[in-house]
Amino acid sequence: MKAFLFVLFGAFSLSACAQSPAPGPDGAAPAPAVPDAAVEAEPGTPEARAVAAIRKLNPRVEIDRVAAAPIEGFREVVVAGQVLYVSDDGRYLLQGALFDVEQGRDVSQDGLAEVRRELLAAVPASDRIVFAPEDPDYTVTVFTDTECGYCRKLHQEIDEYNRLGIAIEYLAFPRMGPASPDFDEMVSVWCASDRRQALTDAKNGKRVPKRDCTNPVAMHYALGQRLGLTGTPMIVSEQGVQMPGYMPPAALRETLDQLAGEAPQG
Repeated sequence: MKAFLFVLFGAFSLSACAQSPAPGPDGAAPAPAVPDAAVEAEPGTPEARAVAAIRKLNPRVEIDRVAAAPIEGFREVVVAGQVLYVSDDGRYLLQGALFDVEQGRDVSQDGLAEVRRELLAAVPASDRIVFAPEDPDYTVTVFTDTECGYCRKLHQEIDEYNRLGIAIEYLAFPRMGPASPDFDEMVSVWCASDRRQALTDAKNGKRVPKRDCTNPVAMHYALGQRLGLTGTPMIVSEQGVQMPGYMPPAALRETLDQLAGEAPQG
């Protein structure tokens, strides 16, 4: 069987806690949840050949987007939070950043941002834990963990984020994986009568009473994997732009201001 290995380019952010899933009962790491296929392409088209090429390497992979690439003769494919380029004949595959020298930016992030926006928009407000000022200027989604040091640091500064006009909407990502104490604690947080206080207690190292209920933790975890999350906290702007791990409040506000200035005016 052919193995499909995504080679990650670039160093891992030093402001994020690395994911280290707990092993399953047989000692192997648990397989990520694979949602239903999101992409359908008309047979005989370059898009269909691109999809077929990816699935030839890994039949189980989830493809979130396939579209014309910024370079002639290729399709751009978003897979598990990464961007790939497949030749229109389905023979060649490229991976890595695509930098537009004239524009001075990485255009490979555009399609990835669109996928993030679409997937995160499907998460109900009732499934999030929200810390927000009365009238926020910006809202960011944050995949968080109760054990991660940088997640705890971010939460310790939650009042300052809010003071600067930034709403924080938390989703759960227990980085030790399912069937771990970390996962169970996040379930207890999301099942608490006061989720905000339970999350604050957990991040402060206080015991959270064990609870169980219908909860979105497993769905959040699968979504994080689908978006290519490799560490927490993962901060995503309303435009679908991923931040490089933890950012201090003032730095995050400055970045969000910059992104707002770059957004097309409607």
